Amino acid sequence: MKKNGLSTLRTLLILTAFLLVGMALAFYFRPQPVDQRIALGESLGGEFTLQTSEGTLKLSDLAGKAVVFYLGYTNCPDVCPTGLAVLSQAIHTLTPEEQAQVRGVFLSVDPERDSVDTLKEYAAFFHPNIIGATGSREEIDRVVKRYGAFYRIGEETDSASGYAVDHSSRLYLINQKGILVSTLMHSSSPADVAEGLKSILNQG
Repeated sequence: MKKNGLSTLRTLLILTAFLLVGMALAFYFRPQPVDQRIALGESLGGEFTLQTSEGTLKLSDLAGKAVVFYLGYTNCPDVCPTGLAVLSQAIHTLTPEEQAQVRGVFLSVDPERDSVDTLKEYAAFFHPNIIGATGSREEIDRVVKRYGAFYRIGEETDSASGYAVDHSSRLYLINQKGILVSTLMHSSSPADVAEGLKSILNQG
């Protein structure tokens, strides 16, 4: 009986040790916020090639501008309109000279439903400095991976919109040299976004 008790205790200790090791590994390898990954020197962001109603758009085409990159889709019921409205309000608080140095890029991850003409009209509704863009599935996936973002196409539904798309809701702030310098949460205020843009402009 005594031997059985020791055996049970030993088994429990081994299981506990495995559990603790597993928790430690899960903590160590957990996904890190984009800003932390940038701070650690991880290479995120960089050049992209997308399609607009005006033709091909590369990030390098916007060299010298502060760029705010945001991804979503036009059928998004709330997150995308809110994020773009915040960006629009932030740009409006800048001086005319500052506004001329800022561009927004709204990437649709739903090219099957979002044509480049639709995106032009949709983005311009929020602010003329916001560019609506999309691309092939390969181009989109390349940009999404490069920026540490994500999206997932949902199942078809009986609703008028057909299906929903889960996606990242961060605002990605890129400086005049095309370097991703920080991100802002979807819940950020227009003042937060404007402050981030001014910081980039003042350093440029």
